[in-house]
Amino acid sequence: MPTPHETEKQHIGPEEADQPPSMSSHDAAPPAAPSRNPCCLCWCCCCGCSWNEERRRAWRASRENKLQPLPSCEACATPSPEEVRSWAQSFDKLMHSPAGRSVFREFLRTEYSEENMLFWLACEELKAEANQHVVDEKARLIYEDYVSILSPKEVSLDSRVREGINKKMQEPSAHTFDDAQLQIYTLMHRDSYPRFLSSPTYRALLFQGSSQSSHEA
Repeated sequence: MPTPHETEKQHIGPEEADQPPSMSSHDAAPPAAPSRNPCCLCWCCCCGCSWNEERRRAWRASRENKLQPLPSCEACATPSPEEVRSWAQSFDKLMHSPAGRSVFREFLRTEYSEENMLFWLACEELKAEANQHVVDEKARLIYEDYVSILSPKEVSLDSRVREGINKKMQEPSAHTFDDAQLQIYTLMHRDSYPRFLSSPTYRALLFQGSSQSSHEA
């Protein structure tokens, strides 16, 4: 027969029922430093504020709006034949090209690994942010979208990198995800990039560029 203390632990109050699903011990970070306002800036959203359904919907909509879209200039960029050929020289040249990133992202989507590029882009956006309040919010969104094992867009990170992120999330900075970003960059380079160079998508761009050069000649 359970003791009164055990019965109390099994009870779930209405405040807990209103909060978003909690993270597993694998993803949980230590509590935020006391200097942070737990009702506004805590990255894990586990403060004492009561989360109703309307606030949860707004939170999800905000997350999608901030992290999903690529800049419109990348979607509209038209690479020159020389630029397309340069992508085969190195992965760095592909990733430094706005058009290259856009084309490579479309290829990753066909392989169901687009989250790798989305995570990399989100980290680049975070590193360019100077406002600490915005850094806190973006870091929390990145964690929930790409690091949490509860997310359908979780990227593949080793345990050492995950543990480092969990510690850094106590005091997020613009460089909280640097190790993770490098690991995903390396993964795309070694795993996806060779297949991209052999893909019909890239070969079609090369053929288009060769045809354009012939006509101009």
